Amino acid sequence: MRLSPSLPVLCLLSLGLASGAPGGAWAACGGDFGGFVAGLRDEAVRRGHDAGAARTFLAGVRQDPAVIRADRAQGVFQRDFIDFSRRLISQSRLDNGRQNAARYDAVFDKIERTYGVSRGVLLAFWALETDFGAVQGDFNTLNALVTLAHDCRRPDLFRPQVFSALTLYERGDFDPARTTGAWAGEIGQVQMLPADILENGVDGDGDGHVLLKTSAPDALMSAAKMLKGLGWRANEPWLQEIVIPANLDWAEIGLDHGKRVSDWARLGVRARNGSLGPGNLSASVLLPMGRNGPAFLAYPNFRVYFEWNQSLVYVTTAAYLATRFEGAPIFDPRAPEPGLSGSEMKALQQKLSRRGHDVGGIDGILGEKTREAVQTEQIRLGLPADSWPTRALLDRL
Repeated sequence: MRLSPSLPVLCLLSLGLASGAPGGAWAACGGDFGGFVAGLRDEAVRRGHDAGAARTFLAGVRQDPAVIRADRAQGVFQRDFIDFSRRLISQSRLDNGRQNAARYDAVFDKIERTYGVSRGVLLAFWALETDFGAVQGDFNTLNALVTLAHDCRRPDLFRPQVFSALTLYERGDFDPARTTGAWAGEIGQVQMLPADILENGVDGDGDGHVLLKTSAPDALMSAAKMLKGLGWRANEPWLQEIVIPANLDWAEIGLDHGKRVSDWARLGVRARNGSLGPGNLSASVLLPMGRNGPAFLAYPNFRVYFEWNQSLVYVTTAAYLATRFEGAPIFDPRAPEPGLSGSEMKALQQKLSRRGHDVGGIDGILGEKTREAVQTEQIRLGLPADSWPTRALLDRL
């Protein structure tokens, strides 16, 4: 789910006009839906698509209000890491993952040789995105994409996806009436947007088509190719649970701070199980719920997760689940301080914004920008700078 539109990502609005429709200009977003679709047809032809194919492709498209409702309701990402991960990671999912690892062992072997992506990483995405293909979404994909392109919140993200879907249609790999998926237009067992399917789709089962809905080999090979293209580094770790010393300088933790693994070790950081990664690797100490909560070392590969999905809680859960598939134990929750409610988080973001911090929007979600602003204010106020917002910080601000 690269740069997943189902997440709280702030995109620029494309509100300009583009010429080309008969009799005048068509809006880049908003306005009459029928006129908007006519503009898409015109643009498709200018992009080199066959006029008849574009007309047939868009003939039955409908605006879907349920897509907009889903786009506006994303409270799941207001949950903290412990709550979110416990809700998503069950023994049943772990068991199913291990069964699928055995079932597709040859496919995973080929992936690891070709792309250098560990099977645990792909199993985790496969599990969280669609429960190993069982729950792929029942929204009409074309309706979802055109509805979100018409909506003026993020048209720059979705409009190009409509034309990518048209290309898939021309190749025989997309049915505008029957192709279904997530409300945000992602398709298949690992939930990829049409443009990513065009760029990274792999015929993993050799049938001459890239069918991410019905073919697990196609889906897994395509996901691995995409991760490699996003910068995945072969044979390197991504996330590891650690034990941290009580006297660690909290101002040096967070994904915007990094040290060599050997330097973290000299400061007293150690692996909870096994040993730390190679000493010359850069890594960041990640405390998703502050200095008293779970603690991880995030390696360079961890940053690739944000190209797939931009929620810190989601990517930390996905990365942690990948380690579970490869033998890591259940993380130590420790005893984090209570976090803020959604309304309290919005109040905090408003206070941070008034102080000049870019928090990425007043959405009640603890994203990386809000975490960085929290750490800056914790330093200013003489509080432990662990990036975890508490009621004490809210009161002080």
